[in-house]
Amino acid sequence: MRIACTITLTPEDKSQLTKWSRGRSTSVRIAQRAKIILMASEGCENKDIAQHVGTDRRTVSRWRTRFAMLGIDGIIKDAPRSGRAPTKRAKQVRRIITATTQKKPPNATHWSVRTMAEHLDLSASMVHRVWRANNLKPHLTKTFKVSNDKQFIEKTLDVVGLYLNPPENAMVLCIDEKTQIQALDRTQPGLPLKKGRCGTMTHDYKRNGTTTLFAALDVASGKIIGECTKKHRHQEWLSFLKRVDKETPQDLDLHIIADNYSTHKHAKVQKWLAKHPRIHIHFTPTSSSWMNLVERWFRELTDKQIRRGVFHSVDELVDKIMTYIEKYNQESKPFVWTAKAEDIIEKVKRARSVLDKVPSV
Repeated sequence: MRIACTITLTPEDKSQLTKWSRGRSTSVRIAQRAKIILMASEGCENKDIAQHVGTDRRTVSRWRTRFAMLGIDGIIKDAPRSGRAPTKRAKQVRRIITATTQKKPPNATHWSVRTMAEHLDLSASMVHRVWRANNLKPHLTKTFKVSNDKQFIEKTLDVVGLYLNPPENAMVLCIDEKTQIQALDRTQPGLPLKKGRCGTMTHDYKRNGTTTLFAALDVASGKIIGECTKKHRHQEWLSFLKRVDKETPQDLDLHIIADNYSTHKHAKVQKWLAKHPRIHIHFTPTSSSWMNLVERWFRELTDKQIRRGVFHSVDELVDKIMTYIEKYNQESKPFVWTAKAEDIIEKVKRARSVLDKVPSV
């Protein structure tokens, strides 16, 4: 009687196999093989494994043996097949990849499966298989912005230093304004959430005005000082700075992280700051608003209060925002910054070097 080989997993192998067996983005074949090896390592017999994963004992035995001989590489790489390599197919694959990555259709901004198939005189199913195998998705794009600030390194070291190593006897505050928050009222009432159906809301809306939210996030505690105004000029910015000055302990220095909006650098603001030496302003690099942690809190506010909200007036919108801040402060938790300045700087350098090689359009 044949005895199945024993499978022993290292902690790293077990972690990787578990991830593959559960991952939605993992191919079905790899997920099935991962489940086979995990069950084999627990001492299960091949027939039981085959029944559990929905295959036969020969398949279980094959991948069990491959793993015992080659490790993880043995299950992620298929064994070489006999016969001559399909040179014609390989040539067609190269044509598809080259056209997808280096050319554009004459009457569109990106390729579709059908337009690519017509362009290369191939079947749409083949184009689809090649795109899927090489993770090519012409219909998708991601937005980005690389800062061109000449003082990027100095500003990044300054801001990240405040997050990771804040000064003693001081508070670090992230301040910014969220402008043009619209009080939107839906034209018809939506249907509520129920079993088998998500909640609904009309695609159109009625505008009832806008407001601007000034917010200061205490990095240490996560608490928010907030104020809504009709405009966001230097007068409102200065007024909010005065409020922050009054509502924070007077025996502590204030280190404020803000972006490069022109109102933040207005002459009257600079004059007032000169008379209040305990307040120090630190500007993030241009096109790097993500370095300001209050932007992360703005996303929370948008997701939980604004995006799906229905507001019949600006006053109602302001009331909902201030109520949210009040409740948020009762159980606030700080956002923890983990990225090192050196890693950020190196990543931006790599991005700039790549962009320098891209021909201008």
